[in-house]
Amino acid sequence: MASMARRAQLFSHHPAAAAAVAVTPSVFLKCLSTPSGFSHRLSLRRCGRGGRSPAPRLLCSSSSDRAQQEAKAGSSQSIVGDLLDYLNESWTQFHATAEAKRQLLASGFHLLNENEEWDVKPGGRYFFTRNMSCLVAFAVGQKYSPGSGFHIIGAHTDSPCLKLKPLSASTKSGYLMVNVQTYGGGLWYTWFDRDLSVAGRVILKTGDGDFMHKLVKVKRPLLRVPTLAIHLDRLLLSFSVSSLVNVLIESVGINESLRTVNTEGFKPNLENHLIPFLATKPDERTKKTEEKSILSITPKNAHHPLLLQVLSEELGCSEDEIVSLELNICDTQPSCLGGGNNEFIFSGRLDNLASSYCAIRALMDSCSSDTDLANEHSIRMVALFDNEEVGSDSVQGAGAPTMFQAMRRIVDCLSKGQRSENIFERAIRESFLVSADMAHGAHPNFPDKHEDHHRPELQKGLVIKHNANQRYATNSITAFLFKEVANIHNLPTQEFVVRNDMGCGSTIGPILASGVGIRTVDCGIAQLSMHRRVVMHDFLDLVTSEFDIILITPCSVREICGKEDVDIAYKHFKAFFQSFSSIDKKLKVDY
Repeated sequence: MASMARRAQLFSHHPAAAAAVAVTPSVFLKCLSTPSGFSHRLSLRRCGRGGRSPAPRLLCSSSSDRAQQEAKAGSSQSIVGDLLDYLNESWTQFHATAEAKRQLLASGFHLLNENEEWDVKPGGRYFFTRNMSCLVAFAVGQKYSPGSGFHIIGAHTDSPCLKLKPLSASTKSGYLMVNVQTYGGGLWYTWFDRDLSVAGRVILKTGDGDFMHKLVKVKRPLLRVPTLAIHLDRLLLSFSVSSLVNVLIESVGINESLRTVNTEGFKPNLENHLIPFLATKPDERTKKTEEKSILSITPKNAHHPLLLQVLSEELGCSEDEIVSLELNICDTQPSCLGGGNNEFIFSGRLDNLASSYCAIRALMDSCSSDTDLANEHSIRMVALFDNEEVGSDSVQGAGAPTMFQAMRRIVDCLSKGQRSENIFERAIRESFLVSADMAHGAHPNFPDKHEDHHRPELQKGLVIKHNANQRYATNSITAFLFKEVANIHNLPTQEFVVRNDMGCGSTIGPILASGVGIRTVDCGIAQLSMHRRVVMHDFLDLVTSEFDIILITPCSVREICGKEDVDIAYKHFKAFFQSFSSIDKKLKVDY
């Protein structure tokens, strides 16, 4: 308070305020417009330099202490600790696929190659990868007969991020800069002032002239995108400061030229302002590389030698062996539990690695022993796709026929020597797909952003997504069947439909459903701080004071979901694999 009073005195001596009246802190507090839910006292303690309250206790614990995490996660039946491990391993879509591959192999699944013939048998468990960013795993029931259906859970491995440009090396003002391009609909302003690094894949040239595909992840903070100091750009001042200036103008007669406040919030230029720096003072190798005329693009002249040195040290190879690379920029902060009761998961990439892991884990646990498939007539499958965040139109995306080609090959393998016609087409009509992607949880600060009667909450179970315009593939039949699985196993579900005056996102569900006409339900775990562009619009509505920025900016690069919802999703998916066959045959529609 003393600090504010002193500032008021300084303003009162401004040349334009010769006849100024005394301005006390109470005048400021009376005139300032304060967001609901924030007391004046709280606001001053947030921004004042003197009398600052102690920093809040950190609720986020490192997942490296596995015993502690599992204790916080709950009973031994919880998979939350394992999900945290998966998230911390899976910085990129490549790492997410590789970790799923490792776990499937450890669970007894057999690796197939799309380029070779398959030998698939009833009771067998198999999987294959494509581009090391797409994975399809399946288990064949021992009582499978030609024409039986597939019970599938589909999700995706990619998340919005920054990716290195093909020519990433540049220098500015004595800094080594790493040029990046945006991938997907991220909340890019939340990538500022984060401890960033790189992860992805590289191609190495071996001594015998062959090439090797390897994944790489630099765990230490390596890059940074700093924000501009507020003193250098007064347009970044926010609503509460604007109100303060207005008070000064009206009370002490300060010149109108002080009205330089941008009420639209922080909107960085993604080409100019979102470039991470790597280091200062380029070394001699960098200078020589930049002075040369580039005749052919190689890693040596496309990327900073210092970056290649860091990668080579991580990979245990020489810089000359790196002939190609594909790297994502990643946040180094570990995924963890948080909240007053440790009931939340704070992490990047929850959309959609949380769904991916729950699906893979449910498949593995639903057929962990030979007896689990003894009475199964259908085929249990999980399909994890890449590039969902940019439309799915890629070789490894849901827009490609990857899953359906695999289904046809499986049917052909299991139908050898049998002359039954249209086996694959009949199998499709018997099949059912669960499109699992995260859902928008109701935001406590924005109750008007959800339809009054469809407000998904955290810790309340999977959200069934509906849209009359087919942005989701759910219909009344598929919703009923999937909810019936939950009812039998005493699991909660929720319903979601977007407001009529808001746009609606979409998923891989409609893409796959329309591809061959497979029955589909769209569902997901409720979360906050989802990345999509519509959330960016909501965020700008929220940023009405500097205090709001302090409180919520970090959350959008760190998404939030409920710990209980992860376990519910896992149980629901596992129950789907184990009991859907018996439920499905009880309902006849087109007969």
